[in-house]
Amino acid sequence: MAEQLKNVYTKEYIKNLVFKIKENYKKFDENNFINSIFDNTWQNLELKARMRHIAITLNKYLPLQYTKQLEILKEVSKEFSSFEAMFFQDFVEVYGLDDFESSMKALEIFTQDSSSEFAIRQFILKYEDKTMNQMKVWAQSSNEHLRRLSSEGCRPRLPWAIALQKFKKDPTKVLEIIELLKNDKSLYVRKSVANNLNDISKDNPHLVIDFVKTNLGVSKELDWICKHASRTLLKKADKQILKLFDFNKSYHINITNFSYDSIVKIDGHLNFSFELTALEDLGNIRVEYAIDYLKSNNTHNKKIFMISQNEIKSSSKKFTKKQSFKNMTTRKHYLGIHYISILLNGEEIIKKEFLLNDTCN
Repeated sequence: MAEQLKNVYTKEYIKNLVFKIKENYKKFDENNFINSIFDNTWQNLELKARMRHIAITLNKYLPLQYTKQLEILKEVSKEFSSFEAMFFQDFVEVYGLDDFESSMKALEIFTQDSSSEFAIRQFILKYEDKTMNQMKVWAQSSNEHLRRLSSEGCRPRLPWAIALQKFKKDPTKVLEIIELLKNDKSLYVRKSVANNLNDISKDNPHLVIDFVKTNLGVSKELDWICKHASRTLLKKADKQILKLFDFNKSYHINITNFSYDSIVKIDGHLNFSFELTALEDLGNIRVEYAIDYLKSNNTHNKKIFMISQNEIKSSSKKFTKKQSFKNMTTRKHYLGIHYISILLNGEEIIKKEFLLNDTCN
């Protein structure tokens, strides 16, 4: 089993943190700090809770004014990176809301080897105009990490973060940031722009459709953003989006030789294959499959999976796939009748049932 992310904070990691703090603050009480980190609550804390616990403990053992604390932490942070270093940003989120200028400068530094996308959201909530103006400044920075932060931080539905309800209703200010970044030279930034637009599509699909109408065909980079931003709308088979990407013709295609396991064992795989055939080139086609999972209340929940979405310059193509039915923390499978279906350009063409059992006999 893969190591849980929360376990990145080993005693060695915390001791290294202590060592770097001591270089910048000689009075630091290292022993009590370490004991306070690994207290009787530690084992029960998940990743973000551990970040918050470290931030709170840092504040306790750095009994200084906030700006003095930041001077120390900004130096220390240079030796730490990636997601596990986000307790520095969490410190700003908890203790810096009353000092906007100092906090912005700190988040600007912390994000360059990590990400301030979570911490900035509290400042958006408290100082919307000031923070979004700061994001516009970052959007024009020469540093791609700051440009990416200006987009990622204002995503209305950023995963694992508090939702920005106002921007879910009216993302006008978010779109102003996106306009500054949509032609960015960095793929790292463009991915954030596309993800931001995909967030917007869930509450304001018409705005993303308008964006695609305006920007599709301008450049290959913008084409990529448009398609990646439209993935939720494409999965929902939105007719306008399907037409914009030329995924609106499938009547000429037949599904043949569809084969699948009629009985699947729990913790095993559903194996299936099929062939697409036509009297002409298959053309621009979006191929998906869906599983209607049996739920505990005896209803079904459909989950759609991508197979292919591109132009096929031949009159036939075979697909062979398998779907795991191993129980996971994110999905528990229930024994009984399930369904598999094949979708072409958002339209369900064929649907069959299969039995999920605890034995294949």
